[in-house]
Order: sequence, then structure tokens, then C-alpha cells
Amino acid sequence: MTLSIYFVTPDGVEDAMVAAALRGGATLVQLRDKTARDADMIAQARRLKRMLAPFGVLLIVNDRLDVALAAGADGLHIGQSDGDPEAMRRALGPDRLLGLSIENEGQLAHVPDCVDYLGVGPLRDTHIKPDAAPALGLEALGRIVRAAPLPSVAIGAVGLGDVPRLKALGCAGIAVVSAISEAPDPEAATRALADSWRSA
Repeated sequence: MTLSIYFVTPDGVEDAMVAAALRGGATLVQLRDKTARDADMIAQARRLKRMLAPFGVLLIVNDRLDVALAAGADGLHIGQSDGDPEAMRRALGPDRLLGLSIENEGQLAHVPDCVDYLGVGPLRDTHIKPDAAPALGLEALGRIVRAAPLPSVAIGAVGLGDVPRLKALGCAGIAVVSAISEAPDPEAATRALADSWRSA
């Protein structure tokens, strides 16, 4: 599991955009789509898994356990209100990844042993997820990451200019949506993030 450049897809993402992020150096891909039917999402997840496998990049499904299992995805990411992590782990088995979102410092006390990594945020308010928790800011996010028992990625309007500071705070990676999906050239945007992460 390499968390450094973690691409979280926008709703309705096309396979071509994921391919561009992959060419640019994405190290993990999360298929997140709050609007797709399960059957369509399963079909896309299967396609993406075949695309990512030769590069050694894992495919995570957001929230939908049944989709992750049916598609043979490499893992599942859940939020605080998406179900019991222990139950998710039992369904996934021991070999798939399980990620958990952390929105404030108090939630760290309840991270179960069955989780593999944490997504910490949002760093800032984001139009991608208008119902997200209040923005943490760099200082609070850094405190959570330093206290976290697991590798953590920062998420929530993270951009290229944030990379050095987030790496210095101890983040294992950055989880980005719009920094790639809304860029004029998603491949180049991903490459810039990857280059900045390596050099930070």
C-alpha cells in the first residue's frame, strides 16, 4: 500500500481520467460515486482493477461494501457514519484494505485495530463534498496525524502548494479529487503532485 498520491474519483468519473492519473503517478485509486447504480459501479470497478493491476496500484471502493466485494476490489474506505468497521472487516476478510475517515481529534480514541489507514480532513471546505465536516486547518490536521496510530492521508481541497507542509506534518500521502479531476491536464497535474511529494 502506497498512499502518497491517492486519487479519489469524482462522481461519474470516466475510465480515461483514471488512466491519466495512473500515467501521472497516482499510487492508489478510490472509486467514489454517490450516484451510480451498484451494477454500473461494479462493472467500472472491475475495469479499473484490471487497468491498475499491471502498475501495482490498488483499487479502493468508497462506502459500498457490496460493490467492493462483487468487483474484487482491493479494499474499502468508510466514513464515520458508513457502518461498523469491525463488521466491514469481517466481510472483507483479512487481506483487503480498510480505510476510515477521521474528522476531529476525538474520533482517534475510537479507531479499531481492524483499520489499515486513516483519511484525515477536510483540510479546507470543499465544493466536492458540501456535507463534509468543518474544515480542520493545517494545525489541527497536523495534531491528528501526529497522534494517529495508523498511516494517514490528508484530504479536503488539498492542492499542489500544500504538499511540502503536509509531508512535513507526517502525512503518509495526500488524497485529492479536484486537484486532478478539475485540472486541464489530469496526467500533468498528477505528475506535478507526485514530483512534489518525492522532492519534499
